[in-house]
Amino acid sequence: MGTFLQLMIDGLSTGSIYAALALSIVLVHQATGLINFAQGGMAVLSAYIAWVIYGFGAPLIVAILAAVIISFFLGALIERYLVRRFERGDPDTAVVVTIGLLTLITGICAWFWTYNNQLFPSLFPLDTVQIAGAVISVRSLGTIVVIVAIMLLLQALFVGTKLGLALRAVAIDPSSAALSGIPVGRNLMIGWGLAASLGAIAGVLVAPQLTLTPGMMDSALVYALAAVILGGLTSPIGVVVAAWLIGILENLAAVYVPFIGHDLKIAVPFVLVFVVLLVRPQGLFGRKSVVRV
Repeated sequence: MGTFLQLMIDGLSTGSIYAALALSIVLVHQATGLINFAQGGMAVLSAYIAWVIYGFGAPLIVAILAAVIISFFLGALIERYLVRRFERGDPDTAVVVTIGLLTLITGICAWFWTYNNQLFPSLFPLDTVQIAGAVISVRSLGTIVVIVAIMLLLQALFVGTKLGLALRAVAIDPSSAALSGIPVGRNLMIGWGLAASLGAIAGVLVAPQLTLTPGMMDSALVYALAAVILGGLTSPIGVVVAAWLIGILENLAAVYVPFIGHDLKIAVPFVLVFVVLLVRPQGLFGRKSVVRV
């Protein structure tokens, strides 16, 4: 029982990291209708910004808040001066631009800070608590709580606020939104800015566990995209549940299914995604797109 509970909590903690990145991808998609592959790179850059500010002697929480605010403006500027030129064109071109942006940001981080692993302090204590025989770190519990709070805030933003409705309207049909008096350009910048801020939180949650490197979020981005597909592009709650499911199933399969083990556990979420897409293409919690002709 203790081992099972330990694997569950560890899976929730790992899944929460995937969820943080997946939520930022959903936020950009809800605001612009675009899948942003650069989100992982932007999260890494934000973590480096927090690390530099912390290195100047600022308290960790101040460094993180400063990185979140700086990331908001960086995300808004990237949308305004780079991505917007491609948003109205071929969607495939815009996706390629975000992939190029990911490569560019990773290269910039490597140029400034090299590929050497840097230690990043944890926002939460490194203490552990024992529950039913399982040893659970306070950092894991803290990460889970942060992700749940963000998930609820995002759901409230999209469902219960004028800003959320405006972001969704712009993503669905920018022309109609403009005719309704919604400032399309400003909302696109806000959407990218909020997503970059969310990515910053993901970065500072991951960095203490993996150490800070330019490629820190590469594997997490792949899992986050799997969570987005599995949970549905339109549901913040769905992607968090999917990310937790991926984290838990990976751990359980590695320990309890001998032929999978730790070597093949990476394939588990993608087999799950494949099965779900066959049965429910819009994801477990997503909505079907309806196109009127």
